[in-house]
Amino acid sequence: MTARVDLRQLDEEALQSLLTVAVGDAAPTEVMPPVAGPPGWTADRRAAFLAWHRARRTGLGGPLRESTYAIVHGGRIVGSARLARHDGPYVLETGMWLGRSSRGVGIGTLALREVLAEAANAGAHAVIAETTADNTGALAALRHNGAHLTAAPGSPHVHARWEPRQAQRGRMP
Repeated sequence: MTARVDLRQLDEEALQSLLTVAVGDAAPTEVMPPVAGPPGWTADRRAAFLAWHRARRTGLGGPLRESTYAIVHGGRIVGSARLARHDGPYVLETGMWLGRSSRGVGIGTLALREVLAEAANAGAHAVIAETTADNTGALAALRHNGAHLTAAPGSPHVHARWEPRQAQRGRMP
């Protein structure tokens, strides 16, 4: 992958673009908390998606202690990443999603690298993430960024942990 990946704070314009990507290139269950009702991108789900992200605009210092970013690749928004305070001010949790057409080409690995830089800039001593053993794309991005992965025997859940400052030292220019 040669194109650059950037993170962009979610202003209203970016949020509307992010919703367009989610509706056109992802299932609701891949990109947001569950919303009751029939399957698919209903009006209620679209409204919930927008409300969820708008509530996080206050960032890590806000009441929800979480910040979301648009992932930008090749000048267009392709997904979202988040950071949230976890277990005090020095541990952040991250997560992300990409539209289906942007998966499997290294964008997640590069986006995670940018998320780790944001975490380091926010003063985090550690960053954690959770995924499942069958999410090969997420596992590859975590491994490429130096995460320490652990899974309980027989559990589908995988826990990742790393220190962003350590990950940044290995950061490619």
